[in-house]
Amino acid sequence: MKKFLLSLVSLLIIFQSQVNADEGMWIPLLIEKYNIQDMQAKGFKLDAEDIYSINQACIKDAIVIFGRGCTGELVSDQGLLLTNHHCGFGAIQKHSSVEHDYLKDGFWAMNKDQELPNPDLTVRFLNSIEDVTDAVLNGVTKDISEQERESIIKLNIEKIKTESVKDTTLIASIKPFYYGNQYFLFVYQEYKDVRLVGAPPSSIGKFGGDTDNWMWPRHTGDFSIFRIYADKNNNPAEYSPENVPYKPKKFLPISIKGINEGDFTWVIGYPGGTTQYITSDAIRLIKDVRNPNQIKLRDKRLEIMNRYMENNDTIRIKYASKNAGISNSWKRWKGEIIGLNRLDVINKKIELGNKFNTWANQNNRTEYIGVLDELSEIYSSIEEYAIAYDYWRESVLGIEIIDFVSDFDKIVKLAKSDVNSDELIEERDDLIKSSEKFFKDYVKSIDKETFEALIPLYYEDVNGKYHPNIENLDLNKSLNDYTDNLYEITIFTKKDKLIQLLSEGSKEEIAQLASDPVYGFYKEFSNIYNNLVYPVYDSLQTKSEKLYRSYMRGLQEMNPDKVYYPDANFTMRVSYGNVEGFTPRDAVEYNYYTTLDGVIEKDNPEIYDYDVPDQLKKVYNEKNFGRYAVNGTVPVCFIATNHTTGGNSGSPVLDAEGNLIGLNFDRAWDGIMSDMMFDPERSRNVTIDIRYLLFIVDKFAGARNLINEMTIIE
Repeated sequence: MKKFLLSLVSLLIIFQSQVNADEGMWIPLLIEKYNIQDMQAKGFKLDAEDIYSINQACIKDAIVIFGRGCTGELVSDQGLLLTNHHCGFGAIQKHSSVEHDYLKDGFWAMNKDQELPNPDLTVRFLNSIEDVTDAVLNGVTKDISEQERESIIKLNIEKIKTESVKDTTLIASIKPFYYGNQYFLFVYQEYKDVRLVGAPPSSIGKFGGDTDNWMWPRHTGDFSIFRIYADKNNNPAEYSPENVPYKPKKFLPISIKGINEGDFTWVIGYPGGTTQYITSDAIRLIKDVRNPNQIKLRDKRLEIMNRYMENNDTIRIKYASKNAGISNSWKRWKGEIIGLNRLDVINKKIELGNKFNTWANQNNRTEYIGVLDELSEIYSSIEEYAIAYDYWRESVLGIEIIDFVSDFDKIVKLAKSDVNSDELIEERDDLIKSSEKFFKDYVKSIDKETFEALIPLYYEDVNGKYHPNIENLDLNKSLNDYTDNLYEITIFTKKDKLIQLLSEGSKEEIAQLASDPVYGFYKEFSNIYNNLVYPVYDSLQTKSEKLYRSYMRGLQEMNPDKVYYPDANFTMRVSYGNVEGFTPRDAVEYNYYTTLDGVIEKDNPEIYDYDVPDQLKKVYNEKNFGRYAVNGTVPVCFIATNHTTGGNSGSPVLDAEGNLIGLNFDRAWDGIMSDMMFDPERSRNVTIDIRYLLFIVDKFAGARNLINEMTIIE
């Protein structure tokens, strides 16, 4: 009996060491194997098949990749979809003008005829996941080169993808896990008719702006509403007035029962990328070099943009989406530095590395001996190339006109070649469309100032061997004169002239774009990047991937009782935890929720991001909260210990029964370094409470038509 009890205790200890409810982004296919017992022990009321199944409708069938970098979820049998306001921001902005400022005033379709199409917006449903490691690595042996390995894997992947979706409209994707030690096949169905249904004004959907971004407490109603349309057979179709609302296999019921501290919660969605297993040298490069450089460059861009946007509504609308995109990573990088320092991550990684080396040496595991030393050498070599790489992306391509011109490389080459006219015509048409989009949201004066701010920083901070010799560019003289001349002469600031050339110009005339001064400026820098920077940077990255593959395999062998969750790579994952506040520093304690009272307290009409709409203040003063009221106010946001990252924006936050209780939209600043090291004491995902979302739709917007579509549990 004692022996039995001892064995049972040992098993429990092993299992507990395998899984931490707070940390991890788990593959739905493997929930039954690794997580379901722990989830259920912590309060989960469903089974693994309720999350992921290919035999029955399940929760994964209600979840979509929204656009190219967010998550969304279905909440009605008529294809109604929720995601974040910042995920729908681009679509909202494209429909906005000074006359119809949906960013400022919001948008609500009171019937389906008023819903707005978005030609470039798609959603993808996950059909299935399959472990295809053996098939992908077929023919790979230890004695082949990394280049041969990549070539074999590439051919295998294309073959598997082709066969898996043959004679269907499905889309296949194969992603590496654990640095290429394992591979999974993901099969999707894509829908292309996605229409805007509702969005609160930015004063709700983006309340607090960049000041509150990544912070807690939070009072942001970060949501937008779309609808998926299909053909009459419920199949994907391009936009058509004849399309009908999509009928999903599964949609999420909504619970307004409320939440309490300690409640089990979980998130299912598409986290974009994490690097949990990188070494101390990698952390140092990020924390001390790359993040500070990128922050400095974006400081300049944001200062210029913000100055123009503050005093001009037209510019504010044009640059709203760009500004949000630039500032999001800018603030995250700042938080990462603080968090990595606070957790002393470098020394913790060094300690782990020492343990790994000791284990490898003591056990004579020759395949792992020296791996970390080689990685350290690579990071020492890669630094100067990483700096040049980041400055190319953040300073040179951070200038809008240069980034725009980079799209013209292909047509210039085609115009100079003997290529057939069909390919040239196709490229013309694509560039005409992209040019229309570019000029719609382009302000030359902002771009000129940005050019004058960023180019000198490139020459100051990047090794001289990567400095192109630009004709007439003398940073010791008047850069302003050079920039004025450049922007005046180039065709790439003249919309009508450029589009006329693309539409009507001969091959010879299009080929003359190569002599344009802005195109020439871009080519001088791109030649440096393509010939001197990227090949070495990429080669070192490839070498590090091979070493990390070995290091990851070694870690798993060193700790065979520990389950290492794979880094995020924009594939469907499940994370789970509990509703919980936290203490960020001495004598400061954060509650787990915020309320509408806090929104009103922050009201400041003098500051755009804190200017509460009059209608919301009216509803608040009348206490017209309906069934969404709790203790005389309305819950707005809450936090929990679920492990999330970029891409999880818009992900459903669910209760133990699988009911929707909120939309994930952010992480708390104090735990923002969780992409590299999770801190259970401070890492928190930030969620808009579903009750606030419904309150805004119902009592603020009066869109009862949308409320009536949803299944709401009281």
